[in-house]
Amino acid sequence: MERTAVDRFEASRGRLASLAYRLLGSAADAEDAVQDTFLRWQAADRARVEVPEAWLTKVVTRVCLDRLRSAQMRHERAAGAWLPEPLLDGDPMLGPADTVEQRESVSLAVLLLLERLSPVERAVYVLREAFSYSHAEVAGILDITEAASQQHAHRARTRVTVERRGGAAADPASARPVVEEFLAAAVSGRTERLVALLTDDVTVVSDGAGLSKRLVHHTTPERVASFVRAGFTPTPAKRRLAGGSPAMHLAQVNGATAVVAVIEGRVVGAVAIEVRDGKVASLCGVGNAARLQRLSEAWGSHASDAPVIDAW
Repeated sequence: MERTAVDRFEASRGRLASLAYRLLGSAADAEDAVQDTFLRWQAADRARVEVPEAWLTKVVTRVCLDRLRSAQMRHERAAGAWLPEPLLDGDPMLGPADTVEQRESVSLAVLLLLERLSPVERAVYVLREAFSYSHAEVAGILDITEAASQQHAHRARTRVTVERRGGAAADPASARPVVEEFLAAAVSGRTERLVALLTDDVTVVSDGAGLSKRLVHHTTPERVASFVRAGFTPTPAKRRLAGGSPAMHLAQVNGATAVVAVIEGRVVGAVAIEVRDGKVASLCGVGNAARLQRLSEAWGSHASDAPVIDAW
C-alpha cells in the first residue's frame, strides 16, 4: 500500500474514530471499526474513489451499523447491563465539541438514549447533529432517500428532546459547586439535602459498581437520593471491594462534571453528573473495570485537581 494512501487514511482516523464512538458507545469497539475500515481501504480500488473522506465515512458508518445489528451485540445490549464507555474530556475519541449539538451527542445521557433508537436512526442523528452532514450527504452514506433521512432525523431528535426534558446541561463552572455540595451530602448520608439538590425528573443509571447483572435505574428524587446515599456512604466492606480507600476527584467526563474515584492512579469508578438550573438532573455511574480502562489510562497523564475527598 503506497505511503500517500496510508497518510490519507491517517488524516481521517481521528474523525472516523469519534464518529464510530458516538455510534457504538465504546472506544474499544470504535477502534475495531476504524481498523476494519482501514483494511477495506487497503483492499479498495482507490483509483475509483473520487472523494476519499466521503468513502471512508460511508464505510466506517456501515461497519458500525453491521456491528449494531449483529446478534452478539444485540444480545449483549439486551442483557440490560450495558453502559457507554466514559471518556475524559480531551480524549480525541470524543471528537468535535464546538457546538452544543456536538457536545450533547457524546454525553453519557444521550449515548444511553441513542440505544433506544434503531441503528439507522442513531446513524442519521449522529451524522446530522455531531458532524453537520446534509440530508443529501446522509442519504448517500446510508443508501437511503433524502426523505427517509429527514424522517429518521425527526424521529430521533424528537425522542432525544422528549427524554431530555430539561434541555442542555449547565457549563462546568456552574455545575461544579452543585456537584461538590451533592457529593458532600451523599457521603454524609444527608438524604433530605440530597433530595433538595435533585430535579423532580432526576434519573440515575448505574452498573452497581460493576457488580450488577442488570442496570440499576431510578427516576424519583426520593429513590435516587436513597440509592446515592447507599452507594456513596463509605463502609469498610466497600473499601475492601474497591481495593482500598479511593480519593474522590472532580473531572470532566463526556462533557459532564463527574466524580472520579481513584486508588493509586487507577480509576475504580466514575459518576457523570448533569446539572440543570442549579440542581442534579441525571447521574450515570460506571464501575465495571473493562469500561473504565481507557479513562484510567488517560488519568495518569491528566493534570487533575486536588481531590475533594482525600480518602473516602
